[in-house]
Amino acid sequence: MEIAEVKETIDGLGRAFDEFKKKNNARLDEVQKRGYADPLLESQVDRVSSEVQRISEMKERLERLETRLNRPAFLSAKAEANGPATERKAAVMKYLRTGDFAECKALSVDGDPQGGYWVQPEMSSQVIKKIFESSPMRAVAQVETVSSDALEIPEDVNEADAGWTSERSARSETNSPNIGVRRISVHELYAMPKATQTLLDDAKVDVESWLASKIADKISRLENSAFVSGDGVGQPRGILTYPAGTANPGQIEQVNSGSAAAVTADGLRALFYRLKSPYLKNARWLTRRSTIEAVSKLKDNNGQYLWEPGLAIGEPQTLLGQPIERMEDMPAVSANALSIVLGDFKQAYVVVDRAGVRILRDPYSGKPFVLFYTTKRAGGDVTNFEALVIQKIAA
Repeated sequence: MEIAEVKETIDGLGRAFDEFKKKNNARLDEVQKRGYADPLLESQVDRVSSEVQRISEMKERLERLETRLNRPAFLSAKAEANGPATERKAAVMKYLRTGDFAECKALSVDGDPQGGYWVQPEMSSQVIKKIFESSPMRAVAQVETVSSDALEIPEDVNEADAGWTSERSARSETNSPNIGVRRISVHELYAMPKATQTLLDDAKVDVESWLASKIADKISRLENSAFVSGDGVGQPRGILTYPAGTANPGQIEQVNSGSAAAVTADGLRALFYRLKSPYLKNARWLTRRSTIEAVSKLKDNNGQYLWEPGLAIGEPQTLLGQPIERMEDMPAVSANALSIVLGDFKQAYVVVDRAGVRILRDPYSGKPFVLFYTTKRAGGDVTNFEALVIQKIAA
């Protein structure tokens, strides 16, 4: 892929955005004059708005692809062909197709004390890489890898006391800050893709890549949902599950949108200015695609659009100057929904991984299919409750 392809997509995005602004401005003028807009014009605005979002997403995908293609290879093709990785891969492929674990076990250095086994370090890494590429929360949050069943993080419960004094005044002892510990447990995820033995016997099929893709897709969807709305029982706890408030820790501030059923420009600005300044530098918005489309139609009091599509290479789409990350597990805009989050997620949320992916081959339970029972352990929770704020769709 050439950089010209990205530029061509950006040019198309610019043209689509210009057309959108022209039609949306006409719609807003009609609403202001008559209280409503022509249904045909509304339909045209929605169509062009959807096209802008489609091209914007295409631009982001091309940029990510270009970044991956430009990464240097760790090994040359010759080294890979002659190295031990090829031998391990061949043993793993034999195990996936036939169930012969002898060679794979001999080549594996990662034993599992629970009686299972790691199929292959490279394959485990491949699965995890695919999960990262498809998980918005992992892209923005802090990710920690542990070798135990939990991550414990020191937590500042309050601040140290201090006060003014004079040169000769007596000085009494001040209160010391309290230190707590926040524990984030890991929970088990599983996937169980299946394939016929005929498919596995076909040497033209890249079983390893197929299996890695199926596992990553299932796990990433489960994780994405839990990072947003998980209850913390047998799964990570999501950012939308804490009560509203500012009594940290344990509460996350919610700001009403100003409308019982819609996102508004004033509501977004109120949310933006409610996030404390130290977190704005690395803050980004988290919401779903349909909400971004609704936000793209909004203007401030000076007639300027709040949303910008990112009309340069490497420049993300922004809302009020902050990058936007799409997360389809966020609720759609509706009454009382928590549809938009703004925060510095590197400080606000920690994802915990217990390294490795375990795959057990089962040719018996689902005949004529071979099942691949796969497990991965992960957790997640909010660690800084003032580093994010939530928009509630309410008057």
